[in-house]
Amino acid sequence: MNRIDRKFAQLKEKGEKALIPFVTAGDPNLETTEKLVLAMFSAGADLMEIGVPFSDPVAEGPVIQRASSRALNSGTTLIKIFALVKKLRKKTDEPILLMLYLNSIFRFGKERFFGLCSANGVDGVIVPDMPFEERDEILGTAEKYGVISISMVAPTSHERIAMIASSAKGFLYCVSSTGVTGTRNRFTTDFDAFFGAIHRAAKVPCAVGFGISDPEQAERMASYCDGVIVGSALVKIVEREGANSVIPAADFVKSLCGAVKGVKSES
Repeated sequence: MNRIDRKFAQLKEKGEKALIPFVTAGDPNLETTEKLVLAMFSAGADLMEIGVPFSDPVAEGPVIQRASSRALNSGTTLIKIFALVKKLRKKTDEPILLMLYLNSIFRFGKERFFGLCSANGVDGVIVPDMPFEERDEILGTAEKYGVISISMVAPTSHERIAMIASSAKGFLYCVSSTGVTGTRNRFTTDFDAFFGAIHRAAKVPCAVGFGISDPEQAERMASYCDGVIVGSALVKIVEREGANSVIPAADFVKSLCGAVKGVKSES
């Protein structure tokens, strides 16, 4: 069983929700990224998203755009990120996903990319600029190497929600609101309607991301689904603290876990 499936099965058995943090690989450097990932797992994170820096991250707001620039300026490459995951695998068996853009996979080569994902312990990939209808561009190769391609669904998916949710593997990434990533003070999405459509069709757990910035928002979002994804709020800590961000980031994750884990799952 893939680590992603196993983790959600374990959480369901305990009646708990998942916390899934995000960091940009190489921001401010890969050594700090390694420490951040391990510290977040120790603080209670269940799965980890590692962002692959890209020169034109169209789905990202300014916080993660700046993180990508810092990471690229520090010399971060996909090869170095695979080496990072290989090092992490000596210290943790928790699920690790890469979030990256489709062009990064194509430029690297699909076979080479997914082969190295498998060899180094990457469990899944999230490709935010890949339309659902074009998922076959990578799906066959990902499955060949045992890597889960995570589907994304947004409130603007409308009549496509059922189609996307019913075919999802691992977990379904539910985008909380329209626009790019970034912390938000309020959400305008009708979550009862959005998640109602998702739960009628999804055969896998659902996790919500984009804009969740504090424990209160995380707790509210956890009431709708099986997991909460937090990115920009953590990247802001890394931006502010740099190489000294490990402890404050872990403390923030701990506070998020306290909020999310307190929301009981339906058995």
